[in-house]
Parts: sequence; C-alpha cells; structure tokens
Amino acid sequence: MDTRRTEFQGARLKAIRAVHTLAWFTIEAAMVYVLYSGIRGRSDRRAGVAGAVVFAETAVFAGNGFHCPLTAVAQRLGDSTGSVTDIYLPKWFAHNLPAIHVPLIVVAVGVHWRKLRRQLR
Repeated sequence: MDTRRTEFQGARLKAIRAVHTLAWFTIEAAMVYVLYSGIRGRSDRRAGVAGAVVFAETAVFAGNGFHCPLTAVAQRLGDSTGSVTDIYLPKWFAHNLPAIHVPLIVVAVGVHWRKLRRQLR
C-alpha cells in the first residue's frame, strides 16, 4: 500500500511540474509578445492582455516572498527541495529565471511607456 501512495505522489509531483512548465511557457510567451509589440511600437489590446499576464505572474511571485507558489505544493508531495523546474527546464536557467525576467520587464515597460508618452503629446 505504501508503494501505491509513493507512486501516486510521484505522479502528482510530475503533474505539478508539467503545470508549472505550461504556466512558465505561457508567461514567457506573453513576455516575448510584450517586448515584440513594444519594439514594433504597437501598444494594443493584445499587448495589454499579455502585459496583464506578466504583471499577474510577477504579483503572485512577489506576494509569495519571491518564491514560486508551486514550490510548497511540490514539498508537500515529497520533493525535498520543492523544485518544480528540475525536470523540464535546465537547472542554470531555472535558477536564474528572476534575474533574466526582471530586466526584460523593465525593457518592456520602457518601450511601451515611450510609445504611450508620444501618443499623449
């Protein structure tokens, strides 16, 4: 019976990691679109939706003490590190996501702010 429970927890942990990977991919795709549209000078509704996705993810991450909320779920499922990225993302990349993401957000805000400021003139 203990083996079944361990297998079930392992399957749930893999599911959490898959959900994390899907969420990460969606958020990063939104980030790329926000950057692309800003560089192209298009601050449209799609860019706003993509920006809202990035903002929501950033707010959740910051509100959780700058830790992924799925880390605690992974720990409850038996992962000693609480890692939700170690299977599906390269370790160096997963470890440095915040350091990579923050400058991209700053650049995206800057290019859209520049566009919106010109429109207001």
